[in-house]
Amino acid sequence: MMLAKVRLLVAVAWAGSLWTVGYLVAPTLFATLSDRVLAGTIAGAMFHSEAMLSLGCALALLVLLKFATPDWTPARRRTVLALVAAIALCTVVSHFGLQPMMAELRAAAGPGGVMESAAKSRFGMLHGISSVIYLVQSFLAGWLILKQ
Repeated sequence: MMLAKVRLLVAVAWAGSLWTVGYLVAPTLFATLSDRVLAGTIAGAMFHSEAMLSLGCALALLVLLKFATPDWTPARRRTVLALVAAIALCTVVSHFGLQPMMAELRAAAGPGGVMESAAKSRFGMLHGISSVIYLVQSFLAGWLILKQ
């Protein structure tokens, strides 16, 4: 019983952190800071922390699925395992695939920022893909909570 509560707590913390950073903290930074480069730097640091937290939550849930779901049907366990894997995959693709490319464009842009450089359209495309992945990840996290 206690492990089931811990499993739910981890899922809720994971989803809540995704939603808070992506839909509250990052937009607030861009809305309140006049320096968009600084806002982007801070948001990037927050998304890095979120990615590490996501991977930790995924690992914790995998362990908890092994030990804290004795009364679950195999189909339910597979569904939740697939959700955890999909959310973690979103993190890996975005953080370790797209974010390094975006960081490279920001570094090459210089002090004016990437939005004032020739790489603006490429950065925008990568940012858009990353945003869609984050949205999918956010919906999957809600579904994960419902499946608990």
